[in-house]
Amino acid sequence: MALDSGQLRGGTSGHTDAGDRIAGGPFAAARRFWRALGPGIITGAADDDPSGIATYSIAGAQFGTGLLWMALLSWPLMAAVQTMCARIGMVTGRGLMSALRKKFPRPLLLVACGALFIANTINIGADLSGMADAAELLTRVSSHIWVVLFGVLIAFATVRLRYIMIADILKWLALVLFAYVVTAFIVGPQWSMVARDTFVPRMPPEPGAWAMVVAILGTTISPYLFFWQASQEVEEE
Repeated sequence: MALDSGQLRGGTSGHTDAGDRIAGGPFAAARRFWRALGPGIITGAADDDPSGIATYSIAGAQFGTGLLWMALLSWPLMAAVQTMCARIGMVTGRGLMSALRKKFPRPLLLVACGALFIANTINIGADLSGMADAAELLTRVSSHIWVVLFGVLIAFATVRLRYIMIADILKWLALVLFAYVVTAFIVGPQWSMVARDTFVPRMPPEPGAWAMVVAILGTTISPYLFFWQASQEVEEE
């Protein structure tokens, strides 16, 4: 069960929240619920990055709906890992690497940091490339220009903007994920096949299926999400 900041602090915050609910009504409760949404929803939305979209698109192009059952397998794994990282951040008040530094020797942490740096660098490069290619399709402007532009804008926002402003922007951007639901109904797939491939696991006979399973797990449960989740919990406190 997730804990909000009032439950963590204890005291009379629970009585205050109850009074606010009575005084403010459903709209005040909705506003509090929206404000409480932060680390979890942003981290989950961030997992749907350009490199992930490319992986899922290739999986669909090669195997159709044959690997839909991977969603049922990967979602609880991702939820469990993110919940653990969130609790580490909430309890220790530190980021994930800072918390690990108290439990593990320095050489091991240096190796982990090096591996994380390499993985994040490759992932960021793939994301910027995907964003630039999509922008080129829409504007006919070279993707090389868009890569530089996106990199500069993201770096500026990370350094200059306040955390609360970035978090609010990212929460609104997460609403874009509903486009997947709308697209599913527009495309009009065979829903009986979708249900079968979702709830009846089977490995497609085509070559490369196992490699695609590894790719889906890798892009869904990404290392940077763990550190982002824990750090966001610390910022929220």
